[in-house]
Amino acid sequence: MKPKFFFLVLPWLLSAGLGLYVLASRPADSTSSTQPLPSPTTHNSQPTPTISTLLPVYLSTSQSHIAARVIDGDTIEIEGGKRVRYIGINSPEADECFGLSATEANKDFVLGKNVRLEKDISETDKYGRLLRYVWVGDTLVNDYLVKNGFAHSSSYPPDIKYQAQFNVSEKEARDNNRGLWHPSACNSNLPNYPNPPNLPNSTCNIKGNISSKGEKIYHTPGQRYYDKTQIDEAAGERYFCSEVEAENAGWRKSKI
Repeated sequence: MKPKFFFLVLPWLLSAGLGLYVLASRPADSTSSTQPLPSPTTHNSQPTPTISTLLPVYLSTSQSHIAARVIDGDTIEIEGGKRVRYIGINSPEADECFGLSATEANKDFVLGKNVRLEKDISETDKYGRLLRYVWVGDTLVNDYLVKNGFAHSSSYPPDIKYQAQFNVSEKEARDNNRGLWHPSACNSNLPNYPNPPNLPNSTCNIKGNISSKGEKIYHTPGQRYYDKTQIDEAAGERYFCSEVEAENAGWRKSKI
């Protein structure tokens, strides 16, 4: 072979040889240059919380409790001893004009019943009382007391969810001279309405009285001394929701 010709074909021979080497070294099961990417490894087996799973937790603002004691027209005590202050209203104090009536109205409506407590924005007031809207069935007790003249509408921002409704109810009570808006509400010569009128039927209206001899006697609506019987909780007297409850507590039924 002539030297000149050899140098002409040498580059071609080297290229062909390199191509044959690459083909020979390629894996036998490789059929495509595009391989799928491996899935990322998941280290947390728990599902990621979503807004739909979190909402029920944050929107659960209502709880049911038994109203174990009535403090006054706008404050109760639930089982366990925690006090609850009604949001958006203000009733007269017990020693103020119409205060006893407001307390009795609240007592007749909620005492011994299962009440649903609805939170607004604040949790408690400066006295540590829970701030809540109080429901008995479908009735908002806060609004009921204002509408029937047992409390004023009183705004305490930021807890104002139903304040517009309370304002309308107060105007209705004022326009109709109901309760504390009546011209004679503070007349000392009139009874302080221990049994407020126009209350819905209550299932806790049995009066547990203690006689001067210390005997525990309960009176049911319609009995002779029912209307005259006044309940003094400070003396251990109380209301009952049923005759069975009264008897189990040690009271006997009045004979007349």
